[in-house]
Formats: sequence, C-alpha cells, structure tokens
Amino acid sequence: MLFEEIRNEIANLGRDIAASGFNLGTWGNISARIDENHFAITPSGVAYETIEAEDIVVIDLTGKIIDGNKKPSIELPLHSAIYKDKKNINAIVHTHSVCCTAFAVARKPIPAVCEDMIQIVGGRVEVAEYFLPGSKELAISVVTSLGNKSACIMANHGLLAVADNLNEAYKIAQIVEKSAQAVIYAGSLGGVVELSQADIDFMRDFYLNKYGQR
Repeated sequence: MLFEEIRNEIANLGRDIAASGFNLGTWGNISARIDENHFAITPSGVAYETIEAEDIVVIDLTGKIIDGNKKPSIELPLHSAIYKDKKNINAIVHTHSVCCTAFAVARKPIPAVCEDMIQIVGGRVEVAEYFLPGSKELAISVVTSLGNKSACIMANHGLLAVADNLNEAYKIAQIVEKSAQAVIYAGSLGGVVELSQADIDFMRDFYLNKYGQR
C-alpha cells in the first residue's frame, strides 16, 4: 500500500471525528497533501467508524486515482482546487458539526468575537455561496471565501477547515464549532460584540508568529 503512514493518519482522524459527533454516518471528508502533485482523501460512502487506511484513496491533482480500490469523496474537485490554489495548505477537514451547520443553513458568517477563533482562523468565518456538492462552482466559491483564512462555512452544508497538517485542521474545526455555539448562546443574552480589525490583526499575527514555544 502506497503512502501508508498518511493514509493511517486520515483514517484515525476520521474515527476520532466520528466519535466527536462532528460527522455522522458517511458525510464530511478529510484529505492530506502527499507532495505537490498528490494527496490522499477519504472514500465516498464509507462510515468513519469502520474506515481503514486501505480505504483512503491516493489522487493526483487532475483527479486520477494513483492507489486505492474505493471511489473518492464526491468533494474531490473541492479538495483539488484548494491544493492547487493554496500551496501552504497540506490538510483539509470538512465537518457537519451542528452549530456550524446552523450558520450554514442560515447563510450567516460566524462573527469575530472569540479570541481563540480569531487567532486560529484570522477573523470572522465567511460563507461560501451555495452550489451543488461536488461541483466545480462550489470549489471556486470555497476557494474565494477562504481567502487567506483557515476556515469557511459552506452554505446549507457545513464547515471547511484548512491547515498545514491534519491535527491543526481538526483543531480549527473544533474551535470554530465552539465559537459558533457561543455566538448562538450569546443571542439569548442580547447578542455579541465584534472586535476591531486592529485587534483581529494583532491576535492573528501573535498566533502565527509568537504564540507557543518557539
């Protein structure tokens, strides 16, 4: 089996995400870049609770299957478009977590109110225009909505998080979901107060260049 290590990483993360309740059944998808021309992606219609490394499909950026005996996720064009456009992105996690999906069906951005989300995403989480799953139009819409941020909401669909590695992408998905929940709860208290762009820029720079043990 080619690229066994990264396929194991994706399968293990798929099981973790299923256990968290962020994805139910076979929905959502995960991928990781292998090199500048190839990436590995979860298969279509396979339950995450049972997914194994050999189920993960290795693809090139044209969509050609390099290794694997399963059909890749329907969102293959979306993942390909992101890897082509954003050379610094090496992992993609797409979830259907409840609170992020609430913002998706309302077609409302998640405001820049939680400091951890601001640091890890780069500001509010924008909403990508709705197009059918698996379409090239959806891929273009998501790439545009991401811009230089690390997450976006897919209208009537869910959340998409991107990062340098799988663990970071999943962490982004977790923090955005927590922030979406906080915003919904804050509605019962009179709403939220968004932070200034100056504060957003400061916190983003701090996270990217100064946060943690460097």
